Amino acid sequence: MRKDLQVDSEKELSGKTVLLMAIATGIIVANLNYIQPIEGLIAASFDVSKATVGVVAMLTQLGYAFGLLLIVPLGDVFNRYHLIQVMLGLSIIALFLAFLAPSIEIFGLASLLVGITSVAPQIIIPYAAFLAPSLHQGKVLGNVLSGLLTGILLSRSFSGLLGSVLPWQYVYLIAAIICALLLLVLHRYLPRDPRSHSSMNYGKVLASLPNLLFKEPHLQGSAINGFCLFGVSNVLWSTLAFYLAHTYHYGSGVAGLLGLLGITGVLFASIIGRLVDTYSPRMTIGLGILFSTLAFVLFALFGHMFLGLIVGIVLLDLGTQFGQVSNQAIVQSLSLKASSRNNSIFMFSYFLGGSLGTFFATFAWSHFGWTGVCSVAAVFLVVAILGHLVLKEPQKLQRSK
Repeated sequence: MRKDLQVDSEKELSGKTVLLMAIATGIIVANLNYIQPIEGLIAASFDVSKATVGVVAMLTQLGYAFGLLLIVPLGDVFNRYHLIQVMLGLSIIALFLAFLAPSIEIFGLASLLVGITSVAPQIIIPYAAFLAPSLHQGKVLGNVLSGLLTGILLSRSFSGLLGSVLPWQYVYLIAAIICALLLLVLHRYLPRDPRSHSSMNYGKVLASLPNLLFKEPHLQGSAINGFCLFGVSNVLWSTLAFYLAHTYHYGSGVAGLLGLLGITGVLFASIIGRLVDTYSPRMTIGLGILFSTLAFVLFALFGHMFLGLIVGIVLLDLGTQFGQVSNQAIVQSLSLKASSRNNSIFMFSYFLGGSLGTFFATFAWSHFGWTGVCSVAAVFLVVAILGHLVLKEPQKLQRSK
């Protein structure tokens, strides 16, 4: 990177800009999680099985994974200021389609499109890393990712509570209106991209992805770890509403309220970023695996006790955040020129794990109950531990130029 460009970038990244980026990532990523607390309501509305709605929820995650693979790499080629706004506009259209869907088939298509188009946060994250001062990249990423996690947890609460008082379709209508307001704010206040236009075309960008993965062992490690930890997270959140209804006879409102327990991860996001900068991403990823494992030990042994469920959710969200911030810091340290493509590979694996976690967990719930759900999580955690031992994360970050 040219020295003058670095100086100009750092001037752009004020505290207000970081806050705007954090808020934007939170609002947009929320689109992916609205379905989780209201799956039972959707099943009843369309008169389909819970397993069918589980497949629709998986389509949202799977669509996001392919959006990450096919769209996010364009951040290394096109102007990110414009690309972010284009994708946000398309997600607004997809949300309106979900609101108007007359059948489960149309709603499934809309959910797939919501996933594909809601990738702007994964363009914003490498953009923030690009603009961030080198010595504070972990802190900046932690702050932006805290917005991401806030969006995830508040989306569950928003969706669950709104679904308990209004028809569930209004969740998507209100989400579309919020995203439209965000689009106006981003158009006015998001920093302009200072980079010159890249000579790479779309075909070359996509063709470069396998080579980037094969030549970067740390990218491989982060991809496997993200796959497993987000898969574990979705194992819980895709079945929690079913478990609460079956065990405690609670509705979507309680499932939404439990999402607020993820505030622990939000509060720790900036601290985790500082730990990554100061100490070791290998250490913080190890902590993420540990917290996630302890969470499902609690779910398996004490899930029938509400206190055990609460403590487990706090640990799980904390583990997810430790993994997310640490892995993003590793991925964004590898190459500035390929930051969007590296992020695309990592987040594709991340949400592929999430979609498979959703699918296998809902399948396990339908056939084996809560024991089956915890068993699916155990498989993801074993793979995470093996990846952590074999593909060692860096002890210290060194940002590439």
